[in-house]
Amino acid sequence: MNELIPEAAAQVGFNLVSSIKALIILLAGWLIAKLVVRLFKNTSRYKLSAHHLSMWSRLLFYAIFALFFVTALHQLGFNISILLGAAGILTVAIGFASQTSASNLISGLFLLGEKPFVVGDILRVENDTGEVISIDLLSVKLRTFDYLYVRIPNEVLIKTKFINLTKFPIRRVDIFVGVAYRENLNEVIKLLLALVDDEPRCLDEPKPFCVVNTFGSSSIDLQLSVWAQKEFYRELRSDLMKAVKDLFNTHNIEIPFPHLSLYAGSETDPLPIRQVSKRGS
Repeated sequence: MNELIPEAAAQVGFNLVSSIKALIILLAGWLIAKLVVRLFKNTSRYKLSAHHLSMWSRLLFYAIFALFFVTALHQLGFNISILLGAAGILTVAIGFASQTSASNLISGLFLLGEKPFVVGDILRVENDTGEVISIDLLSVKLRTFDYLYVRIPNEVLIKTKFINLTKFPIRRVDIFVGVAYRENLNEVIKLLLALVDDEPRCLDEPKPFCVVNTFGSSSIDLQLSVWAQKEFYRELRSDLMKAVKDLFNTHNIEIPFPHLSLYAGSETDPLPIRQVSKRGS
């Protein structure tokens, strides 16, 4: 009995030392992984896009930390070959149970290779429009203009149509306005083109244009189109609409609107209309 006590004490001491060593290995792995990732970001900052840099940094961190984690398990006395076999079985089971996640993962790799958008682009996906704030292996995160957080699985982006509003450096600004049928269209078009010619945010190339779009029920509808840098799109569109309204007011150009006529039927007397003169006239 007395001979077993030193052996048990030695076993406890060995387990304590192994645990401390394993903890030190994990801590060292975490620090080294952080250091390598930081070095990778500093050297690749100007070579990779923001979402590529973020994705590869995460993969590099987990790969390095996984090596130290396996080493720590070996230090605690675990049989690595048995663990690898169990991990293989577990991976197969998880694969069957998480087919959607696997599909999103594969879709994320396709998005990574195709690069249809990057962090900072403005996407329109079905009814959601927002800025891309993160591109991960399973999903893409958007921040809408009213600051809502939208998570879109990568599989959805592969299967459905989306619009990248900021893929190219310039965008076309379209203004639609109706004028009365009595107006001289050539003069109206000249005034509109002169208006955008004086606007410094409108580009000379591609050249602005103004065309007759449709003959509406109460107006002739015109389309005024100009190109501008994408960062000026929203404010320029609003400013041009206000400028067109002021221009038409200055030159007495009518912007008609639909009128409602009331008809009570052929068997009913016409509605009486009486003109009321101003007081004192």
